[in-house]
Amino acid sequence: MKKLRTFGAYLRKKYKVKVKKIPLAISGFTCPNIDGAVAKGGCTFCENDSFSPNVSKNKDKIFLNLNSKSNPLLQKQLLQVKMQLSKGKKEYTPLGYEKYLAYFQAFTNTYAPFDTLKALYEEALNQKDIIGLSIGTRSDSVEEKVYEYLSELSHKKEIWIEFGIQSFFDETLERINRGHDSQSIIEAIQKAKKYKLNVCGHLIFGLPGENKEMMLESAKRAFELGIDSVKFHPLYVVKNTLLANEYKRGEFRPISMQEYLDVLAEAINIMPKHIIIQRVTAGIEDDTLLAPAWCGKSKNYQMTQIRKTLAKYGYIY
Repeated sequence: MKKLRTFGAYLRKKYKVKVKKIPLAISGFTCPNIDGAVAKGGCTFCENDSFSPNVSKNKDKIFLNLNSKSNPLLQKQLLQVKMQLSKGKKEYTPLGYEKYLAYFQAFTNTYAPFDTLKALYEEALNQKDIIGLSIGTRSDSVEEKVYEYLSELSHKKEIWIEFGIQSFFDETLERINRGHDSQSIIEAIQKAKKYKLNVCGHLIFGLPGENKEMMLESAKRAFELGIDSVKFHPLYVVKNTLLANEYKRGEFRPISMQEYLDVLAEAINIMPKHIIIQRVTAGIEDDTLLAPAWCGKSKNYQMTQIRKTLAKYGYIY
């Protein structure tokens, strides 16, 4: 049996203590696929406030002059970073964690003026026991100077940039209203690797119109581009999304649990040994979930099924 590399094990080996990512959601952050910069409405599976006719106007105001340290919204954001990290440490420290990564998770966390990003990232790094950053973003939303800055930070801190790849098929990206093509993904990963940054790629299995061969091809391309870690997600349908409308009209069939288990195991089977797995499933346990029902089951249930399937391929996870 071969033991798969997990992110937690990687961090513990490197830092000799248990390390946890603390997710952050910062007021004012949005996405160029929501505010109209590249598209409107967001990805079809994304629940957001983009159905409001005032969203673009409001977001423009949010980002006005954020590079000024006297800006009240920036002060609010800096406070949010401090408070959310403090709350996360209080939750995880009793569980044996000693060091933490600040995970800028919600929306697109490089999509703001550079001085704003720099202030927020440094506020996080200045907090006690924060050893680095993990920054969730899109391939079309990272300026050159952000790459340069993160590269400089990476000499002393644990820095990860997480790209939502989802798929390498342009017809899929267009159907889900992603707002960019596969070439954008390729160029972003190549640039991040040029700056010697750690890259995590997010892949979604079960996207509209995709079969298993297409899902595996996207995984293969991501691996070939040299990503350092991966997150696998099944696509699930939540209320108040464009995908929910497609599902209700019978235009989209969610991936079954068995289909997901099969493609996940085969993707891991072709994955280079050095790649670290950060996630193997996702779900939501509330009444916003429409389908598939298995994504509403407990994480323990999902992980049990995943481990059983991976064991058949000779893997321990």
